[in-house]
Amino acid sequence: MRPNTIVLIHGFWVTPRAWENWISHYENKGFHVIAPAYPGFEVEVEALNADPTAIETATVPEILSSLEKLITGLDRPPVLMGHSAGGAFTQVLMDRGLGTAGVVINSAPVEGVLTVPLSQIRSLFPVLKSPANRHRAVGLDIEQWRYAFANTFPEDQARTTYERYHIPAPGNIVWSSSLANLHPGHTDTHVDFHNADRAPLLFLSGEHDHLMPPKVQESNARHYTAEGTTTEARTFPGRSHLMAVQDGWQEIADYALDWALDHS
Repeated sequence: MRPNTIVLIHGFWVTPRAWENWISHYENKGFHVIAPAYPGFEVEVEALNADPTAIETATVPEILSSLEKLITGLDRPPVLMGHSAGGAFTQVLMDRGLGTAGVVINSAPVEGVLTVPLSQIRSLFPVLKSPANRHRAVGLDIEQWRYAFANTFPEDQARTTYERYHIPAPGNIVWSSSLANLHPGHTDTHVDFHNADRAPLLFLSGEHDHLMPPKVQESNARHYTAEGTTTEARTFPGRSHLMAVQDGWQEIADYALDWALDHS
């Protein structure tokens, strides 16, 4: 049965507002589109910047539980799409049997992916430079935002996106994710790469993404080895991390949807 709902899962340093173009684009194609906020993130960007308490206390189990409850309450399995940290959450949800197809865009890696490019370390340094940030909501200044999110944008567009989308990120989750492969036992972003029941999964990367470079996506994709499953990866030239709002975003949105429908 053709999916009638698309669930868009945002990443860190932004809210569901970052999906605003995709929401209207897919709704105009006749789909029911849901872009849920993490628990406590349901207010506007400006309110979260003024009071980041909900960001400081966010946890991955709480986020995943909220998303799972939403998805299982739908009348039929949706297409799942996730950006950045939302891409990692999408992978976990698909490993749990949710979604008829998944597309992850500049996805954060799940547990077990060891590729860590220098540009990624530099992008995350505002959080990782101090262990005290594990208890804080950590924002980026405009130059840090431009390097990590909008390095291929004209300067005026980079600033516009910063003012419209930027919020602090939960330091505790960023720190925990960065150390995921050093902890004994499984972490919150563990998936079974050998799960033969997982729905088709597509990794989309921006060629010049500093935060989650293509080599991270490609490494993550290669970890999925279950016979009979579909895992593909594609890199879009000239794009940076925030390519969902970059000029030409329609090409990516249409490619993601067409692939998901073809593989559902």
